[in-house]
Amino acid sequence: MKNFIKKEDLELWADYLLNYSLGGIQKEDTVMVKGESICWPLISVLQDKIFAAGAIADINIVPPDNDRGKVWGASMAKFGSVEQINKAPKWQLERYKSMTKYIEILGSSDPSLFSATNENLAQEIMKVDEPVKNIRLSKPWVLTLFPTQGFADLEGMNLEDYTRVIVNASTVNPKYLEDVEENIYKLMDKSESIRIETLHPKTGNNLTLEMKINDRNIIKCTGKRNFPDGEVFTSPNANTVQGEIFVDLPVFQGGGDIQGIYLKFKDGIIIDYSAEVGSDILQKIIETDKGSHRLGEVALGMNNGIEKVLKHPLFVEKVGGTLHIAIGASYPECYIDNLSSKDAFSQTENFLQKGIMNSSAQHVDIVTDFRPGGSGRAVYLDDTKLEINNNIWVVPKIN
Repeated sequence: MKNFIKKEDLELWADYLLNYSLGGIQKEDTVMVKGESICWPLISVLQDKIFAAGAIADINIVPPDNDRGKVWGASMAKFGSVEQINKAPKWQLERYKSMTKYIEILGSSDPSLFSATNENLAQEIMKVDEPVKNIRLSKPWVLTLFPTQGFADLEGMNLEDYTRVIVNASTVNPKYLEDVEENIYKLMDKSESIRIETLHPKTGNNLTLEMKINDRNIIKCTGKRNFPDGEVFTSPNANTVQGEIFVDLPVFQGGGDIQGIYLKFKDGIIIDYSAEVGSDILQKIIETDKGSHRLGEVALGMNNGIEKVLKHPLFVEKVGGTLHIAIGASYPECYIDNLSSKDAFSQTENFLQKGIMNSSAQHVDIVTDFRPGGSGRAVYLDDTKLEINNNIWVVPKIN
């Protein structure tokens, strides 16, 4: 594959990931860098910088049929059995436990290899992979997206143009987002609820989805976990989610696109759902486990520097003037101030037992566009209706 990325851009990108997102690399660190071999230009630069810092780089090369490098790839979900899935090598857990920091580089040579799997087996793999995911999330981590021909094809773009969009967004100083997100963060932090109004384009019905966010930690995303970044999010009280929503922007998941999603919640549970594109993929996601029938996140997109709305969730959910919700797992940091404290486990269990927090093998972001032409109509934090200015959410000025 032809590489359109300049060496200096790869160096800057890697520096942001290591020094900004992960807070720097020390000699005692073991940094796992995970991705397909097609992402080697960035992996290689990261590896060199980690070794130069005196730390250890654990390079975890992912098979092309393994979406996100789970314990098993698509081959097991096509030809294996539940018994085989449950024999996931124990050294995988030990490998993740031994790392201190984690970088995952998303980028696929052939995304179609992720699809055409047995639904039941794919769900079993998600369940077996959950302990690995939990270890990863408990340590400093960051995700980024490397441009590949396979992903460019999904966007209907040539590789050179696609690469330009990815690299331009990934080499901008992320610190500017601190100021951009501050007012929305402050308002969300003191709000008790969020109300989302959307229009179903086929039925013409106005839909309303409401949820409580009081007593939740609000998170400003400025490149510490995703790179590029640009969102303000929280996990709601999962029991309080009520109503309906239409989600219009396409998102790539599970080897294909999902678009035109309708969800209906009652007492925090999805009781009805459909999709105009990818209904089978949506069904597999929602039917994974009990928690995948519930909501784990609500967030406002705050990045107006992304040149094109892409289908990949790492990019589409960050676009300024959008809102996304996530089907599945909640984020523990939205409930607990210090995840390393001795009380964190008992606090988590308490929230889970009460249904306030949600556990699931899934966490799938789906995005509604509130800019002109989108299905989004209004977002309220308590009684304050948010506005969009220069393609980002803003708090209205009070005269």
